[in-house]
Order: sequence, then C-alpha cells, then structure tokens
Amino acid sequence: MALAPTPQPYLFTIEEYLAFERASDERHEYLDGVIYAMAGESLNHGTICVNLTACLAPQLRGSPCRVFSKDTKVLCGPMPRTRGSRQGLFAYPDLVVVCGTMQFHDAAQDVLLNPTVIIEVLSPSTEGFDRGEKFQRYRHWLPTLTDYVLVAQHQPVMDHYHRTAANRWELVAYEGLEARLELEAIGCTVPLAEVYERVEFPSEEEPS
Repeated sequence: MALAPTPQPYLFTIEEYLAFERASDERHEYLDGVIYAMAGESLNHGTICVNLTACLAPQLRGSPCRVFSKDTKVLCGPMPRTRGSRQGLFAYPDLVVVCGTMQFHDAAQDVLLNPTVIIEVLSPSTEGFDRGEKFQRYRHWLPTLTDYVLVAQHQPVMDHYHRTAANRWELVAYEGLEARLELEAIGCTVPLAEVYERVEFPSEEEPS
C-alpha cells in the first residue's frame, strides 16, 4: 500500500507516535520520527492477502505458530531504547507469522517484537522501500525473523529470503502458477496457484 508522510512540524518521538496511532481510525507507519499515512489497497493486493491467509492458517492449526494480517504492528529498531527516542521503524506488514510466546513493546500488546515470517505484497510506490531499507532494518534488528517474502501483484512471482546464518540470507525466486513456496521454518507450503486465485493480471499486448 502506498505511503505518504503526514504534514508535521517536527519529528515525533516513539511515544508521541504510539499515542497518535492508538487514537487514530487510520493506520500509519513510523520511520525515525516521520509518520506515514497508509493509503488504500488495490483489488489485487487485497485478494492476494486474503489468499495467503487462507493458505497459511489451516497449515498452522495445532502448531505453535499463528498468522496475522495487516493490522499487526511490528517494531524494528534498537533495543533497549530511552524515552523520547526517535530511532526505529514501526511497520504494518501484510502478513506476519509469529511462533511461540508473543513478545510486545508495552502493556498495550499491539506492537510485536518477535516475528518469524514477514510477507509483503508489493506496490509500485513501496517496492523500493520494501526491498531496500525496510529489509535492511528487518534483517539487522529482528533476530527472530527467519523468512521474508515479497509477493508481486501483477504476475505470479515471489522472492523468498531465508536466513541461513546470523548475517547470511539466501534468495530463492519463484515464478509461475505451478511453483510452490516452501517455508520450512513454519512447516508450510504455499502454492502460487492458490495465492493468485482470482487475481487479474494485465493482458499482454498482441504483437503488431
């Protein structure tokens, strides 16, 4: 989903952001003092998110892992932090899987600290950030994260980053509706045909 910075005269502290966000009817992400409004999603984006949840939830039933979609904030940044800090990222991933006991930022229990898998459905306005700085921060500040998956909207393509060691990640690209994403850390298989069910791809222009 597209992000746009909200008008603001100064950089917000984390405490100010959380107070603002918890009182708001809309969702906002936070990056080093700047608050970003989250715009609405496309039809393909929403369809893919629902399909991913429908695929993962039954496979995780009875396991120590749970899947959450869209409304779960994840904190990514230096810990511990002092009051009044402006350094860090509060993000709303499209899907989050967490295994074991959930750890939270504070007593409100609305900011997750220990995700296992994060999945982002790419949008044109956010793809650069999702692939770049956001992933850099995730892999640096989230030691529990084992898998990061980027899902294209307009073609059946997924990029799967898997942590193989403390500072090493392996990329596997999946293309085509016959492909199947394997998330070994949570024991799940994700067929791309299910993820892209009812998704309308742009029609290819016929050659002249």
